[in-house]
Amino acid sequence: MKFSCEKAILQTAVTTAGRVVAAKSSILALEGVLVEAEPGFLRISGYNLETGIITQVDADVRESGAIVLSARLLGEILRRMPDDAVSVTVDAGGSVHVECGPTSFDIMGSSDEDFPDLPCVDDGNGLSITQGNLRAMIGQTIFAVSDNESRPIHTGALFEADGKELTMVAVDGYRLALRREELLSQDVPGTLSFVVPGAALSEVEKICADSDAPVTVTQGDRHVTFEVGGTLLVARRLEGEFLNYRQTIPRSNAVVLEADCADLQRSIDRASLIINEKLKSPLRCKFGNGTLSIASKTAIGAAFDICDISGDGKGLEIGFNNRFLMDAVKAAPAQRVRLELNTSTSPCLLLPLEGEPDNFLYMVLPVRLRAAE
Repeated sequence: MKFSCEKAILQTAVTTAGRVVAAKSSILALEGVLVEAEPGFLRISGYNLETGIITQVDADVRESGAIVLSARLLGEILRRMPDDAVSVTVDAGGSVHVECGPTSFDIMGSSDEDFPDLPCVDDGNGLSITQGNLRAMIGQTIFAVSDNESRPIHTGALFEADGKELTMVAVDGYRLALRREELLSQDVPGTLSFVVPGAALSEVEKICADSDAPVTVTQGDRHVTFEVGGTLLVARRLEGEFLNYRQTIPRSNAVVLEADCADLQRSIDRASLIINEKLKSPLRCKFGNGTLSIASKTAIGAAFDICDISGDGKGLEIGFNNRFLMDAVKAAPAQRVRLELNTSTSPCLLLPLEGEPDNFLYMVLPVRLRAAE
């Protein structure tokens, strides 16, 4: 096996595939990337038995072949090499010579036969969406993916497609995040519904660019793939019954307000300064006529701030976890949001303003306030 490739291109490919490589595994090959050289291109794969990434780049291949190389070591070697063409030669015994300008390394690889086959999803139902939209949808919902392994289905995000739109939903028992965008292809057969692990979605977000280039998502029986340019990510679907989120969203709310997201973030941030992991305390939010007062109190001291809002909150007082409320406000893809509330024990909804596209919804459950707080 013998090939050469520009250092920056090869380094990016190894970094991309290496994101899912196991740090430690009983299968040694899973700590490496599979490098396959075929006429005109390289295919580089990483896999941890749950998520796999395959990326393909152009290369000058003089002898075809395949080898498994330590992802960590190869990445470090490429990072330290000069910016020039990298030449790689593999002999019959698995010894690998890596050379770039005056710099060279000799390392040992292992047989490609030791690398597990990645799942193949060829005959599933697919949909297309722009990379920019998918990237935004993931970034604006993934914070609400649960890390509680007792409910594995909620450690991922739900994808629903109805032929025109893709809806993504994440829940963790304390909040709900929903984003909706139009599909590029309008020929999705029926309704697709599947749950993708949060860890895999984090990698998809990194692979996607902020562009109008397409992402093809294909649902198989047990796996789902995301094809982004020359890179393919395959992940095991999560099985189980996802929360019926539509039934959890209150639809008749007595209090409807509007707020500027930037102003709201600043007020939450100020009131949160005396709260930390050791000194936890809810934000006491009081919705008045044209104003929202936010207060907090811990052993460090007390904080108070006022944020201008539009509408009359009728003096409604609700407690919120500061981080959960901040995450929702930060994620909302709008300058201003509509706040819908009902009672001190009911959820708070963040929605688009009336007349704007109905493409997001965030729900934050309240925290019970004590008189001393």
